[in-house]
Amino acid sequence: MLKVLTALTLAAALSGCASLQVMDAEVNSYGNWPAQRAPAAYVFERLPSQQSRPEQQDALEAAAGPALEAAGFKPAAAGETATYGVQLGWRVAQQLPARDPYWGRGGVFAGMGTHGRGGVGFGLGMNLSPPVYTREVVLLLRDRASGQTLYETRAASSGYMDGFDGLLPAMFEAALKDFPNGGVNPRNVRIDLPAR
Repeated sequence: MLKVLTALTLAAALSGCASLQVMDAEVNSYGNWPAQRAPAAYVFERLPSQQSRPEQQDALEAAAGPALEAAGFKPAAAGETATYGVQLGWRVAQQLPARDPYWGRGGVFAGMGTHGRGGVGFGLGMNLSPPVYTREVVLLLRDRASGQTLYETRAASSGYMDGFDGLLPAMFEAALKDFPNGGVNPRNVRIDLPAR
């Protein structure tokens, strides 16, 4: 019985992942992007902690690149002076589901029934709910000449995938969806996901 339940749960989880077509993100954007300024060449700037994990930061920057280009920015070519510096951040937190009071306990039960009949029962403690992940990305745009932060945007979402590989591009797309306008904070942004 346990094997059948496990197989059914795994099949449901996989079919849910396959049918995921959109992602909803809560976006907050801040800053007063000057009306006369246009997007231009940028470089990524890394904090010392990010420099210690170059492979992870490379993946993060690759995920943000398409959203920056869609907003009109382009990576600075070799030898070109970049107008803007871009700093990125991300976090993911796992939330374990609450235990079901009926399915979450195991043990042997004995006692008298409502009609005077005795009995023994066995309960199996299982929690078949998958963990939920809360994901967030942050993007800062700075003027490299003055060091002034011109735009800050954050996107947060939650779901059954940790999202580092598959959802990061969509998270950055949501974060920059309304650039250069800030919009209402927070606001819901829906992003279509590529078919998997």
